[in-house]
Amino acid sequence: MFAELRSSGSEDLNNYLRMSEESFQLLLNLVKPFITKQNTRMRSAISAEEKLIATLRFLATGRSFEDMKFTTMISPQALGVMIPHTCKMIYKVLKKEYLQVRKRLYYLKW
Repeated sequence: MFAELRSSGSEDLNNYLRMSEESFQLLLNLVKPFITKQNTRMRSAISAEEKLIATLRFLATGRSFEDMKFTTMISPQALGVMIPHTCKMIYKVLKKEYLQVRKRLYYLKW
């Protein structure tokens, strides 16, 4: 899916994911170790790239998992497990640098 978005132009990619290709690649590199699963004999695992694209699209649009199955080609049941897990991993990798927890002194000032 990412290859199709990339080939259609950066404006389409920015519109679909609500971020630049560079930001997407940076985020993918950070979360990939935490969301990658191994292929089995029974089935191929959903790639980290597909998981991140589906998660970002869900966060950007708020569409239901049932509706997203048509654009992602992933079952609503799998989306229901995959998206919350990917969100947790995004939070895990970004929280130290981008999310600051206020100290107790901050609250005492007010």
